[in-house]
Amino acid sequence: MIKAAGVVIPAHNEEDLLPSCLAAVRRAARMITALPVHIVVAADACTDRTAGLARSTGARVVEIGARSVGAAREAGVREVLGLTRSADPEEVWLATTDADTLVPADWLVRQLRYAAAGWDAVVGTVTVTNWAEHPPEIPPLFYGHYATARGTHPHVHGANLGFRAGAYLAAGGFRPSPTAEDHALVDALTAAGRRV
Repeated sequence: MIKAAGVVIPAHNEEDLLPSCLAAVRRAARMITALPVHIVVAADACTDRTAGLARSTGARVVEIGARSVGAAREAGVREVLGLTRSADPEEVWLATTDADTLVPADWLVRQLRYAAAGWDAVVGTVTVTNWAEHPPEIPPLFYGHYATARGTHPHVHGANLGFRAGAYLAAGGFRPSPTAEDHALVDALTAAGRRV
């Protein structure tokens, strides 16, 4: 049974998008009334107001200078593990998203349902709502390659990922890499025999 949860958000100079992300995460956290939800922003090498904005909303902030999303996610997870150190790691659920992401209101509720059913990790999909910064040929390519079967898919996104702290520790955690830290963790969870 999950007794505590944490949401980790890595951020590098995200002062413009982080407030909306945090509002969406808080909305999802409010739907969880039976346990504490810790929200941690891992501000990585920020030169803007990212850390201050996160603090002003009540989020816990860890500041690092690695310029590595893997190191930022790891630092955020370690902060949540410190906040929940009195709990059994198998009873702590960790979710990650990105500072430019808006999670749905039922995001944590759905992840915790999977946890209650015995899953050790949940790997979710993403939807792109703004293609303004991309050439016009990119959206059709994305949607053409992103098809998913009902209930299963091959995609891994740190923007929509959740796992038990015990599984995370058994898998060795996030690697301090600038990309694909999410794929490496899911591969390690699978190799450790965890239910993904």
